Amino acid sequence: MNSAIDESAPPAEASATQGLDGSAARHAATTRRVAAVLGLLMVAVLASLPAWAERSTQRTATEFLYMLALAQMWNLLAGYGGLLSVGQQAFVGLGAYSLVALGLHAGLNAFVVVPLAGIVGAVAAVVVAPLVFRLRGAHFAVGTWVVAEVLRILVANMPFVSGGSGVSVAATVSGMAVDVREAGTLWMALALGVGATLGVYALLRSRLGLALVAVRDSERASQSLGIDVQRVKWLVWVAAAAGCAMTGALIFTTKLRVSPDNAFSMDWSTMMFFIVVIGGIGTLEGPILGALVYFVLREWLSDLGGIYLIVLGLATMLVMLFAHGGLWGLVARRLNLQLFAVQRRVDEGGS
Repeated sequence: MNSAIDESAPPAEASATQGLDGSAARHAATTRRVAAVLGLLMVAVLASLPAWAERSTQRTATEFLYMLALAQMWNLLAGYGGLLSVGQQAFVGLGAYSLVALGLHAGLNAFVVVPLAGIVGAVAAVVVAPLVFRLRGAHFAVGTWVVAEVLRILVANMPFVSGGSGVSVAATVSGMAVDVREAGTLWMALALGVGATLGVYALLRSRLGLALVAVRDSERASQSLGIDVQRVKWLVWVAAAAGCAMTGALIFTTKLRVSPDNAFSMDWSTMMFFIVVIGGIGTLEGPILGALVYFVLREWLSDLGGIYLIVLGLATMLVMLFAHGGLWGLVARRLNLQLFAVQRRVDEGGS
């Protein structure tokens, strides 16, 4: 008896039909098609907000989308790659200061800086990878945090970017009308949020995605199958860094002021952790649901000051204790639902 990955069928269909009879498989496929149509409609609605919605609504949508992008990047790193980083704020901060260096000093438009910030984040990730990849488990987590703190201190002591006092980046969008700036920011956030989700989906459907999940589950077994474990982890680390850096540049385009304490704040990683764990780590649907829950709780509890953070912490603990798959895991088990089919079917056959 041997088993092999069935590459003859598309991965999405493979996962949809695994363990299901014909009727259940057709129902699952229909559900995904309906979800895809609703998703496209939602993207269209979000893209059209500048034509009919108030600026406050556009800003809320922008914030939701860039938080979704950050959460999907952290989910890719920790949920699928098994790399538990608590220092992703390092790349958010580098993206923010790319806005200072390339926007203020080089004179580039903020929306041009956003993709360039991804290159800055990727290069930084390549530079620190030899250091952090020497660490494992909790040591890796602490190491990523140390990298973020070192970067924060270095930036705070660099007069070129105004040091620890912070600096306004309003000049990077000064030539735009307010409506144009708001619309451009929303569309860029939409590209990052949707792009991060679909990008991770495409990755997980590929052979590299299969290797990534195998490495997460067992590095030793993956090596025995000929997978280059370090290469797979390196690629995911760099991709997540680039995504966080681009999002960081966009975030501070909306805030219009950058300081080391805000740009490299641990709050960014805390927010990513909360959204992914609440929604469901290791699923593409989880960060979407988690971001929605985060926004609802924040709106309901924002007037409570410090109690708001306590409630978020308690909610995270309860989910970790009683819903290991997050809220999406509960929904998926109860309704037998999967919106993004990324698993593979394993065919068992006699030799």
